[in-house]
Amino acid sequence: MKKPIAFFVHHQGRGHANRTMAVAAEFARDRPVSVLTAGPHLFEGFARDIEIVTLPDMIGAGVPTPRLYAEPTPQVMHCVPLGLSAMRRTMRTILDHLDARDVGLFVVDVSAEIALLARIASVPAVQIRMHGDRSDIGHVGAYEACVGMLAPFDERMEQDDYPASLRAKTFYSGGLCTSVDGVLSRAEAREKLGLDPEREIVVAVTGGGGSGTPYAPLTVAARAVPDALWLTLGPTHREGHETDFSNLRELGWVPSVTDYLAAADIVVASAGDNTVHEVARVGGRLVVMPEWRYFGEQTRKAEALVRLGAAIQAPVWPGDLQGWRDLVARARTLDGTALRGLYAPDAARRAAGWLEGLTDELWHGATEPPAPPIVAAG
Repeated sequence: MKKPIAFFVHHQGRGHANRTMAVAAEFARDRPVSVLTAGPHLFEGFARDIEIVTLPDMIGAGVPTPRLYAEPTPQVMHCVPLGLSAMRRTMRTILDHLDARDVGLFVVDVSAEIALLARIASVPAVQIRMHGDRSDIGHVGAYEACVGMLAPFDERMEQDDYPASLRAKTFYSGGLCTSVDGVLSRAEAREKLGLDPEREIVVAVTGGGGSGTPYAPLTVAARAVPDALWLTLGPTHREGHETDFSNLRELGWVPSVTDYLAAADIVVASAGDNTVHEVARVGGRLVVMPEWRYFGEQTRKAEALVRLGAAIQAPVWPGDLQGWRDLVARARTLDGTALRGLYAPDAARRAAGWLEGLTDELWHGATEPPAPPIVAAG
């Protein structure tokens, strides 16, 4: 029987869960797969047979006494408050599951502490790589504790300051996008959505992991470039003093983000992994505006995109008319080729093949097959 593969999946936003489902769907059908998460609802409707283990949701849990709350966090860890029964239940549930299922590989998406826990429990683990300033001993210790790392992005997106020793144990799947909707031509997408076939369209999009696209700057953008139609997808963040304009429309969550990206002349987006690769998949002109994330994750990813000529970025959201006009003018010079090359349509399959091959190599002495070449988007 094949050794089981288990995933720890962080439940902030949908990106971690969607990535897990995309990879797990590519596993051999006789490979036992389980998911441990505090967000089991994120996996509702997933077609593949997997075991879901519900973990306590510890976000916002209160420390029981001021004395415990005053204890400093050790540098080797990031979030380990003392006295939480929910945390003890989480760790016990994880360890019991790894033991009961005799898990062959534990894929951690993401938590430095859980990766360290796996090593302490003598279970081989793989950490999902994310961009950011992660040279602290907590992250480095977790990476060193793992048998490998999986980077769901193109190797050209790697940071220059990532240590060579850790890069050597990282598998780069190529740009992994979890969207599966067909990509229409611009004309087809606009006809489907009922949008003007000739008007310039700018789409601002963000995922569900943050507070949303700031709406006030977009009202300035709508004034600055009044001939363009500005559309927002996903959540927006209002401050309460905005003036709305007829060429700026909030659409919220839509059935197919891909259709709107295909219809757009320019996309303004955060630097979330899946968001970036969704835009890359359609080959759009990208203005990347990173959201705040721990360890500067989106900031470092945006830097990589700009370095590769795949996107442009403003230091901050423009607050003046000319700032927006200049930004749009720069965006118009992009052709989408560099960004499109960062998306790999076979990334999920490659990631799954590497994880299964690594599991078999670790436990059965099988020689890991060479990874197939990355298929870049045309």
